[in-house]
Amino acid sequence: METARRTKLVCTIGPASAGRVAELVTAGMDVARINFSHGTPAARATSVEAVRGAALRAGAPVAVMADLAGPKIRLGPLADGDVHLEAGRRFVLRPGARAQGDALGAGVTYPRLAADVRPGDRILLADGAAELRVLRVGREVETEVVRGGTVRSRAGVAIPAHRLSAPALTPKDRADIPRALGLRAEYVAQSFVRRAADVEELRARLGPDGPPIVAKIETRPAVDAFDAILDVVDAVMIARGDLGVELLYEEVPLIQKQLVRRALDRGVPTIVATQMLESMIASPRPTRAEASDVANAVFDGADAIMLSGETAIGAHPILAAEAAARIARLCEEQGSHLLPDGAPPPVETDAGALAYAAVALASADPAIAGIACYTRTGRTARILSSLRPGVPVIAFAPDAAVVRRLALIHGVIPRGCVPPDDVPGRLALMAWLLGEAALLPSGSAAVLVASTAEPGSGPNLLEVHRVPSHHG
Repeated sequence: METARRTKLVCTIGPASAGRVAELVTAGMDVARINFSHGTPAARATSVEAVRGAALRAGAPVAVMADLAGPKIRLGPLADGDVHLEAGRRFVLRPGARAQGDALGAGVTYPRLAADVRPGDRILLADGAAELRVLRVGREVETEVVRGGTVRSRAGVAIPAHRLSAPALTPKDRADIPRALGLRAEYVAQSFVRRAADVEELRARLGPDGPPIVAKIETRPAVDAFDAILDVVDAVMIARGDLGVELLYEEVPLIQKQLVRRALDRGVPTIVATQMLESMIASPRPTRAEASDVANAVFDGADAIMLSGETAIGAHPILAAEAAARIARLCEEQGSHLLPDGAPPPVETDAGALAYAAVALASADPAIAGIACYTRTGRTARILSSLRPGVPVIAFAPDAAVVRRLALIHGVIPRGCVPPDDVPGRLALMAWLLGEAALLPSGSAAVLVASTAEPGSGPNLLEVHRVPSHHG
Protein backbone atom coordinates (compact mmCIF):
# COMPACT_ATOMS: atom_id res chain seq x y z
CA MET A 1 0.00 0.00 0.00
CA GLU A 2 1.48 3.35 -1.10
CA THR A 3 1.95 5.89 1.66
CA ALA A 4 -0.13 9.02 1.20
CA ARG A 5 1.85 12.19 0.55
CA ARG A 6 1.54 14.47 3.58
CA THR A 7 2.72 17.78 2.09
CA LYS A 8 -0.17 19.13 0.06
CA LEU A 9 0.02 20.59 -3.47
CA VAL A 10 -1.64 23.85 -4.54
CA CYS A 11 -1.87 24.40 -8.30
CA THR A 12 -2.88 27.65 -10.01
CA ILE A 13 -5.48 27.20 -12.74
CA GLY A 14 -4.79 29.28 -15.84
CA PRO A 15 -4.81 29.11 -19.65
CA ALA A 16 -2.35 26.20 -19.66
CA SER A 17 -4.37 24.05 -17.28
CA ALA A 18 -8.01 25.14 -17.53
CA GLY A 19 -8.74 22.28 -19.90
CA ARG A 20 -6.56 19.78 -18.02
CA VAL A 21 -7.92 19.98 -14.49
CA ALA A 22 -8.66 16.25 -14.31
CA GLU A 23 -5.01 15.55 -15.13
CA LEU A 24 -3.91 17.89 -12.34
CA VAL A 25 -6.12 16.03 -9.88
CA THR A 26 -4.59 12.74 -11.01
CA ALA A 27 -1.10 14.28 -10.67
CA GLY A 28 -1.81 15.14 -7.04
CA MET A 29 -3.42 18.58 -6.84
CA ASP A 30 -5.03 19.06 -3.42
CA VAL A 31 -6.02 22.73 -3.75
CA ALA A 32 -6.89 24.62 -6.93
CA ARG A 33 -5.92 28.30 -6.79
CA ILE A 34 -8.15 30.63 -8.76
CA ASN A 35 -6.23 33.88 -9.28
CA PHE A 36 -8.64 36.82 -9.30
CA SER A 37 -5.90 39.03 -10.78
CA HIS A 38 -6.54 37.41 -14.16
CA GLY A 39 -9.45 36.20 -16.23
CA THR A 40 -13.13 37.02 -16.23
CA PRO A 41 -15.79 36.03 -13.70
CA ALA A 42 -17.22 33.61 -16.26
CA ALA A 43 -13.84 31.98 -16.89
CA ARG A 44 -13.20 31.62 -13.15
CA ALA A 45 -16.62 30.03 -12.64
CA THR A 46 -15.88 27.58 -15.46
CA SER A 47 -12.56 26.65 -13.81
CA VAL A 48 -14.25 26.02 -10.46
CA GLU A 49 -16.88 23.84 -12.14
CA ALA A 50 -14.08 21.87 -13.79
CA VAL A 51 -12.36 21.38 -10.43
CA ARG A 52 -15.57 20.23 -8.74
CA GLY A 53 -16.36 17.80 -11.56
CA ALA A 54 -12.85 16.35 -11.77
CA ALA A 55 -12.63 15.89 -8.00
CA LEU A 56 -16.02 14.18 -7.89
CA ARG A 57 -15.10 11.77 -10.69
CA ALA A 58 -11.75 10.98 -9.06
CA GLY A 59 -13.27 10.59 -5.60
CA ALA A 60 -10.64 13.03 -4.29
CA PRO A 61 -11.35 16.01 -2.04
CA VAL A 62 -9.95 19.13 -3.73
CA ALA A 63 -10.32 22.59 -2.20
CA VAL A 64 -10.75 25.82 -4.15
CA MET A 65 -8.77 28.87 -3.04
CA ALA A 66 -9.95 32.22 -4.39
CA ASP A 67 -6.92 34.52 -4.42
CA LEU A 68 -7.96 38.18 -4.31
CA ALA A 69 -5.81 40.56 -6.34
CA GLY A 70 -5.22 43.07 -3.55
CA PRO A 71 -3.32 46.31 -4.23
CA LYS A 72 -1.11 44.51 -6.74
CA ILE A 73 0.49 46.85 -9.25
CA ARG A 74 0.89 45.54 -12.78
CA LEU A 75 2.38 46.67 -16.05
CA GLY A 76 -0.06 47.54 -18.78
CA PRO A 77 -0.08 45.84 -22.18
CA LEU A 78 3.16 45.58 -24.14
CA ALA A 79 3.21 45.92 -27.92
CA ASP A 80 4.65 42.47 -28.60
CA GLY A 81 3.34 40.77 -25.48
CA ASP A 82 6.73 40.97 -23.80
CA VAL A 83 9.84 43.12 -23.86
CA HIS A 84 13.49 42.64 -22.94
CA LEU A 85 14.89 45.37 -20.72
CA GLU A 86 18.64 46.03 -20.94
CA ALA A 87 20.72 47.09 -17.95
CA GLY A 88 21.72 50.75 -17.98
CA ARG A 89 18.77 51.87 -20.15
CA ARG A 90 15.99 54.18 -19.04
CA PHE A 91 12.48 52.81 -18.55
CA VAL A 92 9.50 55.07 -17.84
CA LEU A 93 6.51 53.93 -15.79
CA ARG A 94 3.32 55.84 -16.68
CA PRO A 95 0.72 55.66 -13.89
CA GLY A 96 -2.74 54.80 -15.19
CA ALA A 97 -1.68 54.84 -18.84
CA ARG A 98 -3.44 52.30 -21.06
CA ALA A 99 -1.39 52.68 -24.25
CA GLN A 100 0.81 49.75 -25.24
CA GLY A 101 4.33 49.86 -23.86
CA ASP A 102 7.71 48.99 -25.33
CA ALA A 103 11.38 48.80 -24.33
CA LEU A 104 11.34 52.49 -23.37
CA GLY A 105 8.38 52.47 -21.01
CA ALA A 106 4.94 51.14 -20.15
CA GLY A 107 1.78 51.98 -18.32
CA VAL A 108 1.08 50.73 -14.80
CA THR A 109 -2.30 49.97 -13.28
CA TYR A 110 -1.74 52.00 -10.10
CA PRO A 111 -2.60 55.70 -10.55
CA ARG A 112 -0.79 56.77 -7.35
CA LEU A 113 2.57 55.25 -8.24
CA ALA A 114 4.25 58.64 -8.78
CA ALA A 115 2.92 59.89 -5.44
CA ASP A 116 4.11 56.83 -3.52
CA VAL A 117 7.69 56.24 -4.74
CA ARG A 118 10.83 58.31 -4.18
CA PRO A 119 14.14 58.61 -6.06
CA GLY A 120 16.42 55.74 -5.10
CA ASP A 121 13.57 53.29 -4.48
CA ARG A 122 13.98 49.81 -5.92
CA ILE A 123 11.23 48.40 -8.14
CA LEU A 124 11.09 44.77 -9.22
CA LEU A 125 9.18 43.56 -12.25
CA ALA A 126 7.74 40.06 -12.64
CA ASP A 127 8.93 38.72 -9.27
CA GLY A 128 12.44 39.95 -9.89
CA ALA A 129 12.87 39.15 -13.61
CA ALA A 130 14.07 42.76 -13.94
CA GLU A 131 15.12 45.37 -11.39
CA LEU A 132 14.64 49.14 -11.71
CA ARG A 133 15.86 52.08 -9.64
CA VAL A 134 13.79 55.27 -9.48
CA LEU A 135 15.68 58.29 -10.87
CA ARG A 136 13.07 61.04 -11.06
CA VAL A 137 9.40 61.40 -10.16
CA GLY A 138 6.96 63.75 -11.84
CA ARG A 139 3.76 62.90 -13.63
CA GLU A 140 5.65 59.78 -14.68
CA VAL A 141 8.30 57.71 -12.92
CA GLU A 142 11.65 57.61 -14.69
CA THR A 143 13.80 54.62 -13.78
CA GLU A 144 17.10 53.04 -14.70
CA VAL A 145 17.25 49.32 -15.46
CA VAL A 146 19.67 47.98 -12.85
CA ARG A 147 19.25 44.35 -13.87
CA GLY A 148 17.81 43.47 -17.23
CA GLY A 149 15.39 40.72 -18.16
CA THR A 150 12.29 39.84 -20.12
CA VAL A 151 8.90 40.88 -18.77
CA ARG A 152 5.42 40.17 -20.09
CA SER A 153 2.27 42.25 -20.34
CA ARG A 154 0.57 42.60 -16.95
CA ALA A 155 3.71 41.54 -15.10
CA GLY A 156 3.79 42.48 -11.43
CA VAL A 157 5.35 45.78 -10.38
CA ALA A 158 6.61 45.56 -6.80
CA ILE A 159 7.47 48.66 -4.78
CA PRO A 160 8.43 48.80 -1.08
CA ALA A 161 5.21 48.11 0.84
CA HIS A 162 5.74 50.90 3.35
CA ARG A 163 5.42 53.33 0.42
CA LEU A 164 2.10 51.89 -0.72
CA SER A 165 -0.86 54.10 0.18
CA ALA A 166 -3.51 51.84 -1.38
CA PRO A 167 -6.06 50.28 1.01
CA ALA A 168 -5.78 46.60 1.95
CA LEU A 169 -8.99 45.81 0.06
CA THR A 170 -9.22 47.59 -3.28
CA PRO A 171 -12.51 48.36 -5.07
CA LYS A 172 -11.82 45.32 -7.25
CA ASP A 173 -11.43 43.13 -4.15
CA ARG A 174 -14.70 44.42 -2.72
CA ALA A 175 -16.43 43.55 -6.00
CA ASP A 176 -14.74 40.12 -6.13
CA ILE A 177 -15.59 39.04 -2.57
CA PRO A 178 -19.26 38.24 -3.40
CA ARG A 179 -18.05 36.37 -6.49
CA ALA A 180 -15.68 34.26 -4.38
CA LEU A 181 -18.55 33.50 -2.00
CA GLY A 182 -20.75 32.64 -4.97
CA LEU A 183 -18.16 30.11 -6.13
CA ARG A 184 -18.29 28.51 -2.65
CA ALA A 185 -14.51 28.72 -2.38
CA GLU A 186 -13.11 26.76 0.56
CA TYR A 187 -10.44 29.43 1.18
CA VAL A 188 -9.99 33.11 0.34
CA ALA A 189 -6.40 34.32 0.02
CA GLN A 190 -5.71 37.96 0.84
CA SER A 191 -2.87 39.65 -1.03
CA PHE A 192 -0.46 42.22 0.41
CA VAL A 193 -1.56 41.89 4.00
CA ARG A 194 0.31 44.45 6.09
CA ARG A 195 -1.32 44.15 9.51
CA ALA A 196 -3.84 42.08 11.45
CA ALA A 197 -6.50 44.73 10.89
CA ASP A 198 -6.36 43.98 7.15
CA VAL A 199 -7.44 40.40 7.81
CA GLU A 200 -10.15 41.52 10.20
CA GLU A 201 -11.54 43.86 7.54
CA LEU A 202 -11.79 40.98 5.07
CA ARG A 203 -13.32 38.73 7.74
CA ALA A 204 -16.07 41.29 8.34
CA ARG A 205 -16.88 41.37 4.63
CA LEU A 206 -16.91 37.57 4.31
CA GLY A 207 -19.37 37.27 7.19
CA PRO A 208 -19.38 35.08 10.30
CA ASP A 209 -19.92 31.89 8.28
CA GLY A 210 -17.49 32.85 5.51
CA PRO A 211 -14.58 30.72 4.31
CA PRO A 212 -11.22 30.61 6.10
CA ILE A 213 -8.69 33.31 5.19
CA VAL A 214 -5.14 32.69 3.94
CA ALA A 215 -2.98 35.76 4.60
CA LYS A 216 -0.26 36.18 1.98
CA ILE A 217 2.96 37.26 3.66
CA GLU A 218 4.74 39.27 0.97
CA THR A 219 5.65 42.56 2.61
CA ARG A 220 8.09 43.72 5.27
CA PRO A 221 5.23 45.10 7.41
CA ALA A 222 3.58 41.64 7.33
CA VAL A 223 6.80 39.99 8.49
CA ASP A 224 7.06 42.53 11.33
CA ALA A 225 3.41 41.95 12.33
CA PHE A 226 3.48 38.19 11.75
CA ASP A 227 2.54 37.09 15.27
CA ALA A 228 -0.43 39.47 15.36
CA ILE A 229 -1.55 38.21 11.94
CA LEU A 230 -1.36 34.61 13.21
CA ASP A 231 -3.82 35.60 15.95
CA VAL A 232 -6.57 36.41 13.44
CA VAL A 233 -5.95 34.26 10.35
CA ASP A 234 -6.69 30.65 9.41
CA ALA A 235 -3.56 29.98 7.29
CA VAL A 236 -0.61 31.88 5.84
CA MET A 237 1.15 31.83 2.50
CA ILE A 238 4.85 32.71 2.37
CA ALA A 239 4.74 34.43 -1.04
CA ARG A 240 8.40 34.87 -1.79
CA GLY A 241 8.14 36.85 -5.03
CA ASP A 242 7.06 40.22 -3.70
CA LEU A 243 8.76 39.47 -0.39
CA GLY A 244 12.00 39.69 -2.33
CA VAL A 245 11.37 43.40 -2.87
CA GLU A 246 11.14 44.06 0.84
CA LEU A 247 14.10 41.88 1.81
CA LEU A 248 17.52 41.15 0.39
CA TYR A 249 17.23 37.93 -1.59
CA GLU A 250 19.72 36.21 0.71
CA GLU A 251 17.35 36.89 3.62
CA VAL A 252 14.34 35.19 2.05
CA PRO A 253 15.30 31.54 2.82
CA LEU A 254 15.93 32.37 6.47
CA ILE A 255 12.68 34.33 6.77
CA GLN A 256 10.82 31.44 5.14
CA LYS A 257 12.14 28.97 7.71
CA GLN A 258 11.44 31.30 10.62
CA LEU A 259 7.87 32.08 9.55
CA VAL A 260 6.96 28.47 8.81
CA ARG A 261 8.30 27.42 12.21
CA ARG A 262 6.48 30.18 14.07
CA ALA A 263 3.22 29.32 12.32
CA LEU A 264 3.68 25.62 13.06
CA ASP A 265 4.26 26.40 16.73
CA ARG A 266 0.91 28.20 16.72
CA GLY A 267 -0.87 25.45 14.76
CA VAL A 268 -1.48 27.72 11.76
CA PRO A 269 -1.15 25.98 8.36
CA THR A 270 1.42 27.36 5.90
CA ILE A 271 1.83 27.42 2.13
CA VAL A 272 5.23 28.16 0.55
CA ALA A 273 4.84 29.81 -2.85
CA THR A 274 6.51 31.50 -5.83
CA GLN A 275 9.09 30.15 -8.27
CA MET A 276 9.13 26.66 -6.76
CA LEU A 277 9.70 25.06 -10.18
CA GLU A 278 9.95 28.23 -12.27
CA SER A 279 12.09 26.76 -15.06
CA MET A 280 9.31 24.24 -15.78
CA ILE A 281 7.29 27.05 -17.33
CA ALA A 282 9.44 26.23 -20.36
CA SER A 283 11.36 23.06 -19.49
CA PRO A 284 9.96 19.55 -18.91
CA ARG A 285 12.37 19.03 -16.00
CA PRO A 286 13.14 21.16 -12.95
CA THR A 287 16.61 22.35 -12.14
CA ARG A 288 18.46 20.66 -9.28
CA ALA A 289 18.20 23.90 -7.31
CA GLU A 290 14.40 23.93 -7.75
CA ALA A 291 14.14 20.31 -6.60
CA SER A 292 16.11 21.32 -3.51
CA ASP A 293 13.80 24.31 -2.98
CA VAL A 294 10.71 22.09 -2.92
CA ALA A 295 12.53 19.68 -0.61
CA ASN A 296 13.48 22.48 1.77
CA ALA A 297 9.85 23.60 2.02
CA VAL A 298 8.96 20.03 2.99
CA PHE A 299 11.78 19.88 5.55
CA ASP A 300 10.75 23.30 6.92
CA GLY A 301 7.40 21.74 7.80
CA ALA A 302 5.13 23.61 5.36
CA ASP A 303 1.63 22.22 5.00
CA ALA A 304 1.65 22.86 1.27
CA ILE A 305 3.75 24.00 -1.66
CA MET A 306 2.22 26.07 -4.43
CA LEU A 307 2.80 26.23 -8.17
CA SER A 308 1.89 29.48 -9.92
CA GLY A 309 3.03 30.12 -13.51
CA GLU A 310 4.21 26.53 -13.72
CA THR A 311 0.62 25.29 -13.98
CA ALA A 312 -1.15 28.51 -15.01
CA ILE A 313 0.79 29.46 -18.15
CA GLY A 314 3.59 26.90 -18.43
CA ALA A 315 4.25 24.50 -21.29
CA HIS A 316 4.26 21.49 -18.94
CA PRO A 317 1.62 21.99 -16.21
CA ILE A 318 1.04 18.30 -15.51
CA LEU A 319 4.73 17.44 -15.45
CA ALA A 320 5.30 20.31 -13.00
CA ALA A 321 2.58 19.05 -10.65
CA GLU A 322 3.91 15.49 -10.89
CA ALA A 323 7.47 16.70 -10.20
CA ALA A 324 6.44 18.64 -7.09
CA ALA A 325 4.44 15.69 -5.77
CA ARG A 326 7.27 13.20 -6.40
CA ILE A 327 9.88 15.38 -4.70
CA ALA A 328 7.66 15.89 -1.65
CA ARG A 329 6.81 12.20 -1.36
CA LEU A 330 10.45 11.09 -1.61
CA CYS A 331 11.54 13.64 1.01
CA GLU A 332 8.86 12.41 3.41
CA GLU A 333 9.67 8.74 2.85
CA GLN A 334 13.46 8.90 2.92
CA GLY A 335 14.12 12.12 4.83
CA SER A 336 11.78 11.66 7.78
CA HIS A 337 14.66 12.33 10.18
CA LEU A 338 14.93 15.83 8.67
CA LEU A 339 11.28 16.73 9.21
CA PRO A 340 10.58 19.16 12.06
CA ASP A 341 8.88 18.33 15.31
CA GLY A 342 5.29 19.41 15.56
CA ALA A 343 3.78 22.24 17.53
CA PRO A 344 4.20 22.29 21.32
CA PRO A 345 1.49 20.16 22.95
CA PRO A 346 -1.69 22.30 23.21
CA VAL A 347 -2.53 20.95 26.65
CA GLU A 348 -4.33 24.09 27.80
CA THR A 349 -7.56 22.54 26.49
CA ASP A 350 -9.03 19.07 26.90
CA ALA A 351 -9.10 18.69 23.11
CA GLY A 352 -5.43 19.62 22.86
CA ALA A 353 -4.43 17.24 25.62
CA LEU A 354 -6.37 14.39 24.01
CA ALA A 355 -4.82 15.09 20.59
CA TYR A 356 -1.36 15.05 22.14
CA ALA A 357 -2.15 11.75 23.86
CA ALA A 358 -3.30 10.25 20.53
CA VAL A 359 -0.09 11.31 18.78
CA ALA A 360 2.06 10.04 21.66
CA LEU A 361 0.24 6.70 21.57
CA ALA A 362 0.77 6.40 17.80
CA SER A 363 4.45 7.18 18.26
CA ALA A 364 4.90 4.59 21.01
CA ASP A 365 3.21 1.67 19.25
CA PRO A 366 4.71 0.64 15.87
CA ALA A 367 1.56 -1.33 15.06
CA ILE A 368 -0.46 1.88 14.85
CA ALA A 369 -0.65 2.98 11.19
CA GLY A 370 -2.97 5.96 11.49
CA ILE A 371 -5.06 8.26 13.66
CA ALA A 372 -8.73 8.57 12.76
CA CYS A 373 -11.00 11.31 14.01
CA TYR A 374 -14.62 12.35 13.59
CA THR A 375 -14.83 16.12 13.16
CA ARG A 376 -17.68 18.47 12.41
CA THR A 377 -15.62 21.64 11.85
CA GLY A 378 -12.17 20.22 11.05
CA ARG A 379 -10.65 21.59 14.26
CA THR A 380 -9.71 18.22 15.73
CA ALA A 381 -7.94 17.21 12.51
CA ARG A 382 -6.04 20.51 12.39
CA ILE A 383 -4.86 20.11 15.99
CA LEU A 384 -3.69 16.56 15.29
CA SER A 385 -1.91 17.70 12.13
CA SER A 386 -0.07 20.53 13.91
CA LEU A 387 1.51 17.94 16.21
CA ARG A 388 2.99 16.30 13.07
CA PRO A 389 2.35 12.65 13.96
CA GLY A 390 4.41 10.03 12.16
CA VAL A 391 1.24 8.43 10.78
CA PRO A 392 -1.55 9.89 8.63
CA VAL A 393 -4.60 11.56 10.18
CA ILE A 394 -7.80 10.22 8.62
CA ALA A 395 -10.53 12.78 9.22
CA PHE A 396 -14.17 11.79 8.77
CA ALA A 397 -16.55 14.74 8.47
CA PRO A 398 -20.25 14.93 7.59
CA ASP A 399 -19.90 18.37 5.95
CA ALA A 400 -18.52 18.20 2.38
CA ALA A 401 -17.11 21.73 2.66
CA VAL A 402 -15.12 20.73 5.77
CA VAL A 403 -13.79 17.67 3.91
CA ARG A 404 -12.54 19.86 1.08
CA ARG A 405 -11.00 22.42 3.46
CA LEU A 406 -9.00 19.67 5.14
CA ALA A 407 -7.39 18.88 1.76
CA LEU A 408 -4.92 21.71 2.53
CA ILE A 409 -3.86 20.39 5.94
CA HIS A 410 -0.57 18.51 6.30
CA GLY A 411 -0.88 14.74 6.67
CA VAL A 412 -4.70 14.72 6.73
CA ILE A 413 -6.66 12.31 4.55
CA PRO A 414 -10.19 13.79 4.57
CA ARG A 415 -13.23 11.63 3.91
CA GLY A 416 -16.93 12.35 3.97
CA CYS A 417 -19.35 10.36 6.06
CA VAL A 418 -22.99 10.26 7.11
CA PRO A 419 -23.51 11.57 10.67
CA PRO A 420 -24.02 8.75 13.18
CA ASP A 421 -27.50 8.30 14.61
CA ASP A 422 -26.27 8.96 18.13
CA VAL A 423 -23.22 10.60 19.70
CA PRO A 424 -21.66 7.40 21.15
CA GLY A 425 -21.89 5.82 17.69
CA ARG A 426 -19.00 7.89 16.31
CA LEU A 427 -16.29 5.41 17.32
CA ALA A 428 -18.20 2.52 15.78
CA LEU A 429 -18.79 4.56 12.63
CA MET A 430 -15.08 5.35 12.26
CA ALA A 431 -14.10 1.75 12.85
CA TRP A 432 -16.50 0.63 10.12
CA LEU A 433 -15.39 3.38 7.72
CA LEU A 434 -11.72 2.49 8.16
CA GLY A 435 -12.47 -1.05 7.11
CA GLU A 436 -14.60 0.03 4.16
CA ALA A 437 -12.16 2.64 2.84
CA ALA A 438 -9.08 0.36 3.02
CA LEU A 439 -6.96 3.38 3.96
CA LEU A 440 -4.71 1.44 6.34
CA PRO A 441 -2.98 -1.93 5.96
CA SER A 442 -4.95 -5.01 6.94
CA GLY A 443 -4.21 -6.10 10.48
CA SER A 444 -2.69 -2.78 11.53
CA ALA A 445 -4.04 -0.65 14.34
CA ALA A 446 -5.46 2.87 14.46
CA VAL A 447 -6.10 5.36 17.23
CA LEU A 448 -9.70 6.56 17.11
CA VAL A 449 -10.40 10.07 18.43
CA ALA A 450 -13.99 11.11 19.04
CA SER A 451 -16.33 12.90 21.39
CA THR A 452 -19.11 11.47 23.50
CA ALA A 453 -20.33 14.96 24.32
CA GLU A 454 -22.48 17.38 22.38
CA PRO A 455 -21.25 19.09 19.16
CA GLY A 456 -18.67 21.81 19.75
CA SER A 457 -17.30 20.33 22.96
CA GLY A 458 -14.18 18.79 21.39
CA PRO A 459 -12.95 15.19 21.54
CA ASN A 460 -12.80 13.39 24.86
CA LEU A 461 -12.32 9.72 23.98
CA LEU A 462 -9.49 7.55 22.61
CA GLU A 463 -9.71 3.96 21.47
CA VAL A 464 -7.17 1.68 19.77
CA HIS A 465 -8.87 -0.22 16.95
CA ARG A 466 -7.53 -3.16 14.95
CA VAL A 467 -8.12 -2.83 11.19
CA PRO A 468 -9.88 -5.95 9.87
CA SER A 469 -7.82 -8.36 7.81
CA HIS A 470 -10.38 -8.30 5.00
CA HIS A 471 -11.82 -5.05 3.65
CA GLY A 472 -15.23 -4.77 2.15
